[in-house]
Amino acid sequence: MRNIILTGKLVFALLLTSLLPSASAEVVSETIEYRDGNTLLTGHLYFDDSIQGRRPGVLVIHEWWGLNDYAKKRAEMLADMGYVAFAADMYGDNRVTTHAKDAKGWMTQITSNVDAWQQRARLGLEVLKKHRLTRADDTAAIGYCFGGATVMQLAYSGSDIDGVVSFHGSLPVASEAQAKAVKTRVMVAHGYADSFIPKERVADFKSALDAAGVDWQFNTYSGARHGFTNPDAGTYGNDGLAYDANADRRSWQQMSSFLAEVFAD
Repeated sequence: MRNIILTGKLVFALLLTSLLPSASAEVVSETIEYRDGNTLLTGHLYFDDSIQGRRPGVLVIHEWWGLNDYAKKRAEMLADMGYVAFAADMYGDNRVTTHAKDAKGWMTQITSNVDAWQQRARLGLEVLKKHRLTRADDTAAIGYCFGGATVMQLAYSGSDIDGVVSFHGSLPVASEAQAKAVKTRVMVAHGYADSFIPKERVADFKSALDAAGVDWQFNTYSGARHGFTNPDAGTYGNDGLAYDANADRRSWQQMSSFLAEVFAD
């Protein structure tokens, strides 16, 4: 009997096959340039051209590596599910890297000014809402790592959005005012073995939302480390990052149910 070993990328490919519809969907993409002051931002929008009319839209925010192929693939997966999906650009100037030093510098530049951080996220949401195929009253946002923190900042800014989903995000703790400004439902997908996020922050994150009466759910996956949805997580030379096929599959399924719920209301 042969032993069959599935690599992270192969498991991810199988996940795509199992989650995507078998019908002959025709996902097309559009490159959209927009600006935040003098900074040129370049996002990528995906939709199934075989579907007629407007549909709910989902904003996708990338990891701290920049708007790379992984974030675009997630947006394409959402388009296959029947949504309009916009992979927004939070850095500008087509900045993408595989080096943590560069990524940390770019992320710090954005996150050091919370108002500007929230504004840039809102610009991406506006692009999505204004697209000809988006039902502007039915929008949500998902984000990975830095993107997970970004969609929470979008919620903290009081944005008019139906739901946000943070995958292995840094879980910024809301101030009392920020928590009270949240108008949306929140889902968090978090690795129990995520060594980047202190347990105290997890508790404070939950308590801040709970005190403000926010509708939130927090899903935790045993053994999952930071970056658990990304098949390339283990290639960056950091033991704290690792792909976890089970956590990836389960979190995507839970997100799918969450989006169906928030768009049904």
